[in-house]
Amino acid sequence: MTLKFKLLGLLSGLSVLASAAAVSAQEIRVWTTETQPARLERQQKMAADYQAATGVTVQMIPVDEGDLGTRATAAFAAGDLPDVIYHPLQHALPWFEAGILDAEAAQEVVDGLGVDTFASGPISMAMTPDGVAGVPVDGWTQMVVYRKDLFDANGLEAPTTYANVVAALGKLHNPPEMFGFVAATKVDEGFMSQVLEHVLLANGATPVNANGFSGFEEKATVEALEFYKTIAEASPPGELYWKQSRELYFAGQAAMIIWSPFIMDELAGLRDAAPVTINDDPTSRELAKGTGFITNFSGPSNPEGAAWADTRYFGITADADTETAQDFVSFAVGEGYLDTLSIAPEGKFPVRRGNADNPSAYIDGWSKLDVGVDRRAPLADLYPASVIADIVAGLDVGQRWGVSEGQLGLASKIINSQAINRATRSFLDGDIDAAGAVAKMNAELAEID
Repeated sequence: MTLKFKLLGLLSGLSVLASAAAVSAQEIRVWTTETQPARLERQQKMAADYQAATGVTVQMIPVDEGDLGTRATAAFAAGDLPDVIYHPLQHALPWFEAGILDAEAAQEVVDGLGVDTFASGPISMAMTPDGVAGVPVDGWTQMVVYRKDLFDANGLEAPTTYANVVAALGKLHNPPEMFGFVAATKVDEGFMSQVLEHVLLANGATPVNANGFSGFEEKATVEALEFYKTIAEASPPGELYWKQSRELYFAGQAAMIIWSPFIMDELAGLRDAAPVTINDDPTSRELAKGTGFITNFSGPSNPEGAAWADTRYFGITADADTETAQDFVSFAVGEGYLDTLSIAPEGKFPVRRGNADNPSAYIDGWSKLDVGVDRRAPLADLYPASVIADIVAGLDVGQRWGVSEGQLGLASKIINSQAINRATRSFLDGDIDAAGAVAKMNAELAEID
């Protein structure tokens, strides 16, 4: 494979480099989970730019993320996989083990672009004996979103630890005017699963080891559950998930929530469907200016803490026209990278920071991409450079259950079972104590294979 590109001209404001020697006029298929019409249109534009430069037609085929696993398994059995699949982390290692992904091909792309230009976390989380399972494209880290203005005014330390959060609750929890937190408590919502994994990871509590299911260790898990009960008791009553946490924070009635970076443009008053209601101006940026973000969070049994990360990859499949697929991916994460990130910049943090000429080229360019829905503005106009740098840096230390242990597939089944949610809710409701909740989780999770 060659990754040398020849400058073929300026296409719609994009300087496109293509390796004419490596590809011929043909067609490749790319599955994408970015199925929203506006996002699909941007991807099709990028594919058209690549086609104009190389003569290769790229079919961008939308696939709902929930259907991705079954679709890939069926296509693999039929020998009809697409050339490239844009997929989340949870599929990376299981698909490599199943023979769906060609890790050697992906590693060649990463080596050609420069492995040192990628964030280390997304590389390590998808590493196999043959190389990285897919080429990292973008990612984000879940965050503790907090009222930095109120923390500063009360002399409080940032909520980077369980202890700091609890200390802040003592100062700021004053319902109904101000709830200290809005914890996820709706058992059948994936949001609760995601938040709980983050909180448990922060204290080093995990249900798996290198041999498979290990069960949660009681001490660290009890500490995490007792912390979760503390923040739940500082939350409003009811079945709470992402909707209530965002609404209460936007109304100025919550001191802390846990959310994804997709909140950042809404927080700055750029989306009418999610208005900021802290004052009479739904387009106000006042709340954004008073907000802080924490990615790495820790509990008493794990002082180093953890950042919960979600990373997306371009996987080159076993059925691919390998060289052409490699060339397209090299383009999409190289010369066309800012177009790739522009599909949804607020949730697509650059996992590739820069290139040989400029180590921060893509971070700098990404921060200037417009975000928002009804109004648009660059992230760099909304938040200080230090805030953006800290959030992006979270990808270097991002973690998920089962990744380092080689048990991501099992961990995903454990999370999707919602057994952890159910046991936690029983504890929150006072039906069982924390140790009983750990025992209940472990008993149910032991049945999963």
